[in-house]
Amino acid sequence: MMVKRVGAIVAAAMLPAVVLPMAAAPAEAASAVRISSLQYDSPGSDSGSNASLNAEWVRVHNYSTTKKVLTGWTLRDASGHVYRFGTYTLRPGSTVRIHTGKGSNTAAERYWGQGWYVWNNDHDKATLKNKAGTVVSVRSW
Repeated sequence: MMVKRVGAIVAAAMLPAVVLPMAAAPAEAASAVRISSLQYDSPGSDSGSNASLNAEWVRVHNYSTTKKVLTGWTLRDASGHVYRFGTYTLRPGSTVRIHTGKGSNTAAERYWGQGWYVWNNDHDKATLKNKAGTVVSVRSW
């Protein structure tokens, strides 16, 4: 009987963490440009093909009503792989996906040009920094 109560208490304690959204860090809450979603585990087997590499991506969203210049901003993983935005402006309310593999850059799709996967499937951290090097958004798993 005691085991069932402990299990129920543990389950009840975990419920708010599952149901409630994670609070944004102070710097992230202040930034209009943030990581909105990511696909760190490319669907299917990890074949290393360019199509598989490009199925791994990070989406960055401009939540403001003004355009944001991302030139010189960086996106990095915990191992030190760094994507640096070249000359690039993100329109108000728009998103851009940064794919791991190779491709032709557009306003909505950017390509890192890596020859192997960047994001670890079991755990990693995506960090977006502005041109000054200030962390503006982080996603961990």
